[in-house]
Amino acid sequence: MEQKKIIIIDGNAIVHRAYHALPLLTTKKGEPINAVYGFFLVLFRAIKELKPDYIATAFDMAAPTFRSKIYQQYKAKRPRAPDSLHNQIPVIKKILSTCKISVFDKEGFEADDLIGTIANLSKKAQIYPPIEIIVITGDLDALQIVDKQTKVYHLRSGVKEMILCDEDYIREKLKINPSQILDYKALRGDPSDNIPGVLGIGEKTAANLISEFNNLENLYYHLEHHTSKGEKISLKIAEKLRNFKEQAFFSRDLLKIVINAPINFNLKNCRISKIDKKKIETIFREHEFHTLIKRLPEIFGKMDSGKETKNAPIGEQIPLAL
Repeated sequence: MEQKKIIIIDGNAIVHRAYHALPLLTTKKGEPINAVYGFFLVLFRAIKELKPDYIATAFDMAAPTFRSKIYQQYKAKRPRAPDSLHNQIPVIKKILSTCKISVFDKEGFEADDLIGTIANLSKKAQIYPPIEIIVITGDLDALQIVDKQTKVYHLRSGVKEMILCDEDYIREKLKINPSQILDYKALRGDPSDNIPGVLGIGEKTAANLISEFNNLENLYYHLEHHTSKGEKISLKIAEKLRNFKEQAFFSRDLLKIVINAPINFNLKNCRISKIDKKKIETIFREHEFHTLIKRLPEIFGKMDSGKETKNAPIGEQIPLAL
C-alpha cells in the first residue's frame, strides 16, 4: 500500500523569504506582488516534486501570542515587516482558498504551533502505512518536531534551494538527536527571537553538553550533585550554567512548539481535490502572474491525477546552523 503524504507550509516564513529574495515586483496598478509570486513558486515546486496527497498552510496572526504575554522581550529586536509585505498575505490566502488549500491561523499562537499541531493530529489519523509529514519552511524552528514520520524541507537561500532535514541529517550535522533540539536551543538561545538561553554558551558547547547529558534535567542533576560526570564540566562553563539555570529552563518553555493548539483540523479536509482551473487562471491574471499561469496545467494536472512518478529528490547536504 502506498504511503500517503501531507505537506505543511509555514506561511509567514515563506512569505518573508520570498519578499526579501525577489525584487519588489508590482502590478500595473502599483500593487506589490513579489511575496505572492515567490510563495506560489515554492508551493508549486513542492506539489510538483513531492506529490502530496494533502496540503495545509499555517500563518501567524497580528494578535499577541502566549509567548509575548509571558515574555515581553520576545522578538522585541525584530523590526516590523513593511506594509508592502503584510498587505500581500491576504492575497495569498485568497488564492489558496481558490485552490481549495486549507489555511490555518489562531489568535495567541504562532504558525509553528499550528504546524506542530497539524503534524501531531496527522500522525493520529487512521492511515496505514503511517502518513509522511513534510514541513516546508524558511527557518529551522520546526526541527524539534522531526521524527521518523516528519521531515523538514528548509529553504536554504531565496526561494530556489531546498534542503532535506530528517533524523539522519540532524544527527550528522549537530551530533544530537532531533528529540534533543529543544534542550540544545534552550542552552544556546535564539537571537532571532530574542531568547537568551545561557549567556556565553554557543552552538558547539551546547551540542556537546546535550550530547553528553541528553537534556537539561540530567545536565543540571550532574552539575549540582557534583557527580564524576558533572565534575568533568569546565569551571567556566559550570559557572555560566549555574548563573543562568532559570533562564535556560524558561528559554526552553518559550521555544517549545505547541502540538495541541485549539484548531479545527481534519485531515480529510486537507486532501487535494479537483481544482477550478479557470478561477485560478482568472485570479492569477488579475495579479499578472503570466509565468505561473503557464505552469497551471503541469501543476494542477498532477494534483488531479495524484502521484504519477517517483518522488524527485530535493536539495543537498550543507552545514546546519540553528
